[in-house]
Amino acid sequence: MDGKVALISGGARGQGAAEARLFASLGAKVVIGDLLCEEGEEVARSIGPQAAFCRLDVTSEQDWQAAVALTLEKFGKLNVLVNNAGISGGKFLEDETEEGFMKMIQINQLGVFLGMKSVVAAMRAAGGGSIVNISSTAGFRGVTKCIAYSASKWAVRGMTKTAAIELGRDGIRVNSVHPGVINTAMVKWDEIPDKQRDMVAGMLPLARIGEVSEVAQMVTFLASDASSYSTGGEFIIDGGSTAGTPFFQPKRKAKA
Repeated sequence: MDGKVALISGGARGQGAAEARLFASLGAKVVIGDLLCEEGEEVARSIGPQAAFCRLDVTSEQDWQAAVALTLEKFGKLNVLVNNAGISGGKFLEDETEEGFMKMIQINQLGVFLGMKSVVAAMRAAGGGSIVNISSTAGFRGVTKCIAYSASKWAVRGMTKTAAIELGRDGIRVNSVHPGVINTAMVKWDEIPDKQRDMVAGMLPLARIGEVSEVAQMVTFLASDASSYSTGGEFIIDGGSTAGTPFFQPKRKAKA
């Protein structure tokens, strides 16, 4: 990541903050965009002069333009965009409201579209770049009580492929990352009863949920030149959940 400049939406905490810290530790400069101003500014301060914070409402094209302008003013170029900001939750199909559905689409889908659109000129001027869109395993399958969330994450998957086709000749790569259950503030894993946590983890081949540091490493690979021939791809980090459910576990041989 040496010499690269990255803009990360939703970078004030969770996966976004972990990505910002890892990028900086590997030599990149980072701009953290978020509506959580105090938390975002603290993350930038903790990283040091390699980082800056900007208030970013991902549903506002003006905010995106301002974030790109700040990145160029502060660090001179833009090589990487991580569309990390998003919300989760939802209701059953019959209970979901138009307002609730559209809020999810505005943040999770429109926000990704605006982010990609806003960085194209700067990345083209830099000679290329990498866009990493955070989707979900919900972008591969249906999820009960998540009609709007699933719709938004399927959309991110599709937009990623279209953008990869359109921007490839400019040297701009676009890939999507699909986390499963990750230990973030949004998931609130520590607040879930032990029995429910054991049930969730027990449904995964790796028998545990993921950590933000693991997602950050995947995103860093895609942001870096190590993935230089990867575009339009889907990168799953889910403990094996999309591989299937381990209803019957093989017997373990006793150790000698």
